[in-house]
Amino acid sequence: MRPYRRGGRRPARVLLASALAVFVLAGCSDGYAQPQAEGAGDHQSGIGGEKPPPPKPPRPVDVALGSGSARQSGGVIAAGGQDAVYNYGPSVMLDGGRTRMWWCSQYGVAQPAGDDILYAQSPSPDGPFSAAGAVFSGAPGNFDGMHTCDPSVLRVGSTYYLYYTGAAGDHALGNSVGLATSTDGEHWTRAGSGAPILNPSHDVHRDNVYGAGQPSAVYLDGWFYLMFTDTTGKAAGWNGAGQFVLRSRDPAFGSGVEAAGDHGFAAVANTASPRTRSVVDAFSSDLMWVGALDAFVIAHEVDGGTQLSFRTRDFTAQPYLPLLIPGVWKEGPGLVRRPDGHAPLSPAEPCARVPFDVVRSTAIGSAGAPTDLRRFGLDVQGLHACDSQDSLLSTLDGVAMPSPQRTMDLVTGGKLLRVDRRSVAASLAGELLGKRLPMIDRLPVAARLSAAARFVRADARGIGALIDGRLWPVPDASAAVRNDSTVDLISTQQWDAYPAGAR
Repeated sequence: MRPYRRGGRRPARVLLASALAVFVLAGCSDGYAQPQAEGAGDHQSGIGGEKPPPPKPPRPVDVALGSGSARQSGGVIAAGGQDAVYNYGPSVMLDGGRTRMWWCSQYGVAQPAGDDILYAQSPSPDGPFSAAGAVFSGAPGNFDGMHTCDPSVLRVGSTYYLYYTGAAGDHALGNSVGLATSTDGEHWTRAGSGAPILNPSHDVHRDNVYGAGQPSAVYLDGWFYLMFTDTTGKAAGWNGAGQFVLRSRDPAFGSGVEAAGDHGFAAVANTASPRTRSVVDAFSSDLMWVGALDAFVIAHEVDGGTQLSFRTRDFTAQPYLPLLIPGVWKEGPGLVRRPDGHAPLSPAEPCARVPFDVVRSTAIGSAGAPTDLRRFGLDVQGLHACDSQDSLLSTLDGVAMPSPQRTMDLVTGGKLLRVDRRSVAASLAGELLGKRLPMIDRLPVAARLSAAARFVRADARGIGALIDGRLWPVPDASAAVRNDSTVDLISTQQWDAYPAGAR
């Protein structure tokens, strides 16, 4: 067992089983429960006694993926300056034509000196990223008074969300997960008066007293997904290794929390409910949604590089065999993602290829801590991700591009929404293209969001646009502001009564 540096801040780690030094690894379904066929269960007759359509066949598991185009940066891409003795735990975002990165380092801002979160940007994932200083540090007297580390950053609408590990001190004080928000990704305000949003569950006692941390967040179909370490969780390994997944429509996970279990997601009382299912046997990991594969990918370090492990939408099965991004590593990884935590499109082959890139620490510095951030990657290729309408909608989910009518087309929630104003489409999209993709012409336009259309808001439900009597949820009020729309307050009963425009 090889402990991380600086006492109890980092969870203890044992090296996982060696991965074969090839891109496609032999694997199994990890004993996961097989997914129920979509539409299986209780069926009722359709209108007028018409029989419902037959259920879809079960999804194949352990499918081999083709991969190639292995790559790596020419050298170190990020450093924290002479005062930074370590650099690790990056969160990497492609945002508005630039690559933005937040990572864990030390600038001595908090007292006593602990972890700080640094920020820098570059025209490309190959850097260079040069941080001028810390953008987020400990708050004396709070749960994160000494250490703020392991950033995972999303942008949903006009709001940036920073999920991070916080601790009041070293050793056995235990870590928790906090949340901060921002309008620019650089100036942050702690949510919930600075209280943690997720604490260790304390299901069992282990020698590894790290607690809960190392969060990774994704936004998908109106849900915030949060993957994290909890060394006190019931389903963690003997050494505390394991990754748990919660989801909620509330970014602070204060209500409507569901946990990934053996049979999919189920409601739990709160974020400290017992951890009954680990989705991968690993410590420091990152999560991303891959529309072209209709699957989540978990990046985690193994002997020989970063393993990409794939999971179905409900985390009950492994649809594809793992892949390996080879190369040296000491800590990490951080996937290069869209602002919503989705995989970016391949500019040349959006339906046939998916780029996977990670940034990870590759050396141990003079202080005995991981540093020297570098990029490594490969492409999954040979896909047929746009052959059917369903797969095309999944591949282009969250993507906006010009329409033939001098407006914008946005794929969202399994539908194509035509948006009059580019600024509104940009606030709703995870990826904005300057040129129209020809394959989108095969999708019918489900609705049109016109300027000044009515928006509504309901407590515990959020904000949505009303289009032709159907409700289209949006991430936040910025879309309504850009659309010159009024936002009317309605009851939750009124909200629930509207037919959904998108899932």
